[in-house]
Order: sequence, then structure tokens, then C-alpha cells
Amino acid sequence: MAYDVTGRLHEIFDEQQVSEKFRKREFVLEVQDGQYPQHIKFQLTQDKVSLVESFKMGDEVKVTFDLRGRGFNKNGQMLYFTNLEAWKIEPAGAANYGGGGQQQAAPRPAAQNQNPTLRAQPSAAPIASDDDNDLPF
Repeated sequence: MAYDVTGRLHEIFDEQQVSEKFRKREFVLEVQDGQYPQHIKFQLTQDKVSLVESFKMGDEVKVTFDLRGRGFNKNGQMLYFTNLEAWKIEPAGAANYGGGGQQQAAPRPAAQNQNPTLRAQPSAAPIASDDDNDLPF
């Protein structure tokens, strides 16, 4: 399932050659979400690592990505990690924003009742609402 989000490029990291056959590059997008901005790290892999090269920090971009997760056994204990695997980066259009500096994803007819900053294709039910969140931040 693909998601997209619009925000400002906050940081772009150097490409990393993880193994002989695997390379990656990470970048951070600053997304306005209510009162506090969120800094979200994305990963580009293999032939996609060059996608971010045509942009610079501070640019407004729309990132299309997939959620990827994997478990692994370390010393008999199962551990899990999740990556936001970006596969498309494009300049953000002026029509994607509301007033007051709030970034929003372009409206999609199929997406309903979702956070306006993050849209899924096809429409997916939210995993949790703010009513479930008892974290202090």
C-alpha cells in the first residue's frame, strides 16, 4: 500500500553502501501536524538513492512511500523494525497547502477520514486515533 506526505526537506544524509549488493540513503522531512512539527526519516534504496539529489534542504516536496517492516531473531529474542521506503519525490504544488504554513497532501477522492497530512492509496482505516494516544508528546 502506498502513502504520500508533503513537507519541507529538513536533512539529507549521504549514501551508504550497506553491503556489496545493498545501498541506501536517508532523508528527513519536516511535516506540520498541529502545534508541533514532526521530523520523519525516510529511506531510499538501490536505484532510488539518487531521487533526492535534485532537491536541497528547505525545499517543499511530496514523498510517496511504502511501509516496510521486518522481524529478526537476536540472541533468542525477536526484534522488529519499520522503514518508510520512499520511491517517489516530487516538488510540492502550491495547491497542496492551506493557509498558515500548514502542509497537506493533495486531496484524493478515495481517501476519507484520514489525517490530512498523510494519505493512503487505496483508502485504509486509521491504525489508532488521538483518543487512544496517552503519550505526553
